[in-house]
Amino acid sequence: MASLVFHGKAGVLAVVIMSILGVGTMGNKQDTNWNYGWHRHPNASQPRRVEVGGSEGWHFGFNYTDWALKNGPFYLGDTLVFKYNSTPHPHSVYLLPSYRSFLTCDLRWAWKIADVNQGGGEGFEFVLRWWQPYYFACGEGGGFHCSNGTMKFPVMPLIHWN
Repeated sequence: MASLVFHGKAGVLAVVIMSILGVGTMGNKQDTNWNYGWHRHPNASQPRRVEVGGSEGWHFGFNYTDWALKNGPFYLGDTLVFKYNSTPHPHSVYLLPSYRSFLTCDLRWAWKIADVNQGGGEGFEFVLRWWQPYYFACGEGGGFHCSNGTMKFPVMPLIHWN
């Protein structure tokens, strides 16, 4: 089974563009409603509650940009749930203000939306309320969790056209 893997700036740009256009991969074709190659989640008219990373949760060493590509598109009103255990390595969730800060993992102007204690139990929930790009990253380890390229991902929610 082939899978798409994107690396570096081109990969992030591809994910953002594919999210905007709503293009998915064939890897999840049994779970999608394909119409001329455009991906539309079968329950797109209803907001979804999506666990970031699926059963993996939010942890170091998992490629979340790839996960977002395979599990998108996301829609306005969807809720992203970040579940993580901060032992032995702490994790957090930051919202980065721009594509540039996302690429470089520059946390200087980022907003910490969940600290190391908020990922336990039912997890931290973030609702995609605005039609704008969102750039998520883990800010722990001095930004290392983000800068190694795995604990970050972009989302551009689509508008429901029902």
